[in-house]
Amino acid sequence: MVGIQDIELKQTRFYQDVYGEGRQEGRRQEAQALLLRLLGKRFGPLGEEVQLRIAEAGIEQLEAWTDNLLDAPDIVAVFDTN
Repeated sequence: MVGIQDIELKQTRFYQDVYGEGRQEGRRQEAQALLLRLLGKRFGPLGEEVQLRIAEAGIEQLEAWTDNLLDAPDIVAVFDTN
Protein backbone atom coordinates (compact mmCIF):
# COMPACT_ATOMS: atom_id res chain seq x y z
CA MET A 1 0.00 0.00 0.00
CA VAL A 2 2.80 2.42 0.82
CA GLY A 3 4.42 1.74 -2.55
CA ILE A 4 1.25 2.73 -4.39
CA GLN A 5 0.98 5.97 -2.42
CA ASP A 6 4.62 6.78 -3.15
CA ILE A 7 4.10 6.31 -6.86
CA GLU A 8 0.97 8.43 -6.85
CA LEU A 9 2.72 11.21 -4.94
CA LYS A 10 5.68 11.22 -7.32
CA GLN A 11 3.34 11.63 -10.27
CA THR A 12 1.73 14.79 -8.92
CA ARG A 13 2.58 18.12 -10.45
CA PHE A 14 3.45 19.53 -7.01
CA TYR A 15 6.01 16.80 -6.32
CA GLN A 16 7.57 17.16 -9.75
CA ASP A 17 7.79 20.95 -9.43
CA VAL A 18 9.33 20.84 -5.96
CA TYR A 19 11.72 18.03 -6.81
CA GLY A 20 12.72 19.67 -10.11
CA GLU A 21 13.38 23.04 -8.48
CA GLY A 22 15.50 21.39 -5.82
CA ARG A 23 17.58 19.62 -8.42
CA GLN A 24 17.99 22.84 -10.42
CA GLU A 25 19.11 24.74 -7.31
CA GLY A 26 21.59 21.98 -6.49
CA ARG A 27 22.96 22.18 -10.01
CA ARG A 28 23.32 25.95 -9.70
CA GLN A 29 25.18 25.61 -6.40
CA GLU A 30 27.57 23.07 -7.92
CA ALA A 31 28.23 25.39 -10.88
CA GLN A 32 28.90 28.28 -8.48
CA ALA A 33 31.33 26.21 -6.42
CA LEU A 34 33.16 24.99 -9.52
CA LEU A 35 33.50 28.47 -11.01
CA LEU A 36 34.72 29.96 -7.72
CA ARG A 37 37.29 27.19 -7.32
CA LEU A 38 38.58 27.48 -10.87
CA LEU A 39 38.74 31.28 -10.77
CA GLY A 40 40.64 31.17 -7.49
CA LYS A 41 43.12 28.64 -8.86
CA ARG A 42 43.72 30.63 -12.02
CA PHE A 43 43.58 34.25 -10.84
CA GLY A 44 44.17 34.07 -7.08
CA PRO A 45 41.94 35.40 -4.30
CA LEU A 46 38.59 36.69 -5.54
CA GLY A 47 37.12 40.02 -4.58
CA GLU A 48 33.74 40.44 -2.95
CA GLU A 49 32.24 41.85 -6.16
CA VAL A 50 33.15 38.72 -8.13
CA GLN A 51 31.80 36.45 -5.42
CA LEU A 52 28.53 38.38 -5.25
CA ARG A 53 28.14 38.33 -9.03
CA ILE A 54 28.55 34.56 -9.05
CA ALA A 55 26.15 34.12 -6.13
CA GLU A 56 23.41 36.00 -8.00
CA ALA A 57 23.90 34.33 -11.41
CA GLY A 58 21.67 31.71 -12.98
CA ILE A 59 22.88 28.36 -14.23
CA GLU A 60 23.17 29.41 -17.88
CA GLN A 61 25.30 32.43 -16.99
CA LEU A 62 27.51 30.37 -14.69
CA GLU A 63 28.10 27.83 -17.45
CA ALA A 64 28.96 30.57 -19.94
CA TRP A 65 31.47 32.12 -17.53
CA THR A 66 33.02 28.71 -16.88
CA ASP A 67 33.45 28.28 -20.65
CA ASN A 68 34.98 31.78 -20.90
CA LEU A 69 37.47 30.87 -18.21
CA LEU A 70 39.26 28.52 -20.59
CA ASP A 71 40.40 31.30 -22.91
CA ALA A 72 40.28 34.42 -20.74
CA PRO A 73 43.60 36.25 -20.34
CA ASP A 74 42.34 37.88 -17.12
CA ILE A 75 39.39 37.72 -14.75
CA VAL A 76 37.62 40.65 -16.43
CA ALA A 77 37.47 38.70 -19.70
CA VAL A 78 35.69 35.81 -17.94
CA PHE A 79 32.69 38.04 -17.34
CA ASP A 80 32.83 39.76 -20.75
CA THR A 81 29.50 39.21 -22.55
CA ASN A 82 30.75 40.12 -26.04
